Amino acid sequence: MNGVGLRQLSCLVGFGALLWAQDSSNASSNASSTASGENCTFRNDPDAYLSREGRARKAVFEQAGKMSRHLAGASRSVAPSTIPRRNFIDDQIFGRLEKAGIRSAPVAGDEEFLRRIYLDLTGRIPSPEDVRKFVSDPSVGKRSEVIDRLLFSEEFIDRWSMWLGDLYQINISTTNVNRGVEGRNKYNDWVRKSINEDVPLKDMAYQAITARGNTYNPDQGAANYVLLGRQVMGPNQDWYDLMFSQAAEKFLGVSHYDCLLCHDGRRRLDELSLWGKGITRTEAQRMAAFFSRVSLAQPYNADRLNPLNGSWEVSDRTTGNYVLGTTFGNRPNRTIVGTVRNLDPEYRDGSKPKSGDWRSEFAENVMVDPLLPVNFANRVWKALFNYGLVEPVNSLDPARLDPDNPPPAPWALQASHPELLRILSLQMWRVNFSLREFVRMLVESSAYQLSTRYEGEWNVSQVPLFARHYARRLEGEEIHDAIVKATGVFQEYTVGAWGGTTPWAGRLPDPQEPRSNGAVLNFMNSFLRGNRDTVQRNQAGSILQELNMMNDLFVLNRIRVASSPTLRAVSQLSDNAAAVDEMFLLFLARTPSASERSAAVAHLAKGTNAAARNAMIEDLAWALINKAEFLFSY
Repeated sequence: MNGVGLRQLSCLVGFGALLWAQDSSNASSNASSTASGENCTFRNDPDAYLSREGRARKAVFEQAGKMSRHLAGASRSVAPSTIPRRNFIDDQIFGRLEKAGIRSAPVAGDEEFLRRIYLDLTGRIPSPEDVRKFVSDPSVGKRSEVIDRLLFSEEFIDRWSMWLGDLYQINISTTNVNRGVEGRNKYNDWVRKSINEDVPLKDMAYQAITARGNTYNPDQGAANYVLLGRQVMGPNQDWYDLMFSQAAEKFLGVSHYDCLLCHDGRRRLDELSLWGKGITRTEAQRMAAFFSRVSLAQPYNADRLNPLNGSWEVSDRTTGNYVLGTTFGNRPNRTIVGTVRNLDPEYRDGSKPKSGDWRSEFAENVMVDPLLPVNFANRVWKALFNYGLVEPVNSLDPARLDPDNPPPAPWALQASHPELLRILSLQMWRVNFSLREFVRMLVESSAYQLSTRYEGEWNVSQVPLFARHYARRLEGEEIHDAIVKATGVFQEYTVGAWGGTTPWAGRLPDPQEPRSNGAVLNFMNSFLRGNRDTVQRNQAGSILQELNMMNDLFVLNRIRVASSPTLRAVSQLSDNAAAVDEMFLLFLARTPSASERSAAVAHLAKGTNAAARNAMIEDLAWALINKAEFLFSY
């Protein structure tokens, strides 16, 4: 890079990869307790639970403010009544803003919208050609057309397989089980195939809960989900508890069962959940009893030459129930109550199984549980709006969700827009839990298409009102793919037992890939990809992230004219203004502002011969990659 000249250029074009201090820490959903309760995560740090929503709100507020200062173009706000109402989402969001007397950001311009929709639907940035074509298109329906095209792209499968992969915790090994590479791949194949074929989210949940068979079988990849419930160092009841609490958290959005399986809600959940504080441990255990006939075995491990060696067989016994009286394990002793020594299943609405296939009976109950559509609607909303209607998304309180039956004081309805969440849950049923169609409904709204830029008074209490779009930092895979696509410098990564390669990080089956390239793995993991087990993805920033963007060879080797076909093409443009425009489109998917163009053109003009001009082009590429907006979907 070019020393002092580069530092000057960085200042002129607005360089500033930021130290984002977003706190997206989540309390563990697998909290373990001893008989004395001394390891209860809530008792040890109640504020970590009580302040989660407030911390999430503050993080979004601070990040939105920082992004506004680093985006080109003037900020402004408008009366909510002037925003086009495209569907019921807009009626709810802008109606609420009007009632509160709060102004709205305007609808995003074409360049801002296009980059956002590409990243949110596909995890990739648009090409300069994509931007030019879209901006020059005069048709009224062009946004709907690009949405439709991206929804049915291969990249949509990549982006949302990564999202569902986080939910389903797709990886090779967890604290309690080793799936093996084959199991991980079959699990990932199941998710990708389901998205490709638009299998309803509820059907995927049903398949996961009821999955049986061999985890290496291509037709039984969902069986790998059941392994998440395996618990070591304890009795089988620990397994049943974990299998149930996992399902309740992922599919019903209720993480408090993990607490209730250790103790009654009374005096523990009084401040956290109106519903939970009235639930007993026995009621939670009766829910866990639906899983008390699950059997996990590794019958092929004695034969190392067998291709199924290392795999798991998931099945169900025909008898058995939830036995009380345990005196060891990961949870407090399960005390015998009077003459009651074991528990049969009973769902939270009082339903009892009608057959001996208790796991399937549990899944049938989940399919008609009103929390199922609320949970998925809230999770997908957060994925696109970057802040849930209920925060955190796994903390739904069943007693505080119905706008027709508000809770008694001092409790309040939990969702920021209770009626909107109810309508969204009904719409989830209307589209038959289709991920594509539900995503389409959200991104077609003006509420989603608002600009990130905002002018006017705005404080942290207004975050739940969605008066502007909230930026999200790109995941490590997306940052990798943005750099690769902008520079055109690809590298194929091998993945164990795949039988093929990919240059796209967004296509990798888990965050611990590519194992075939440790340097690239470390670069991406500095952006806190997590491990889908004990460490969840995190949006927090760090100095290491900034240093990697500025100095890592993954970046530096790709922004050299000699290596990058896109930058070589730029170097062939004799007009410096045209070269600058092309580079802004390559890296930021927008044209430069007048001041940015002037500064960048002046910098390129310092290259008095081909070699010197190439060095200036590399300087500019480095500065653009290190702009804050490169790292964000905004």
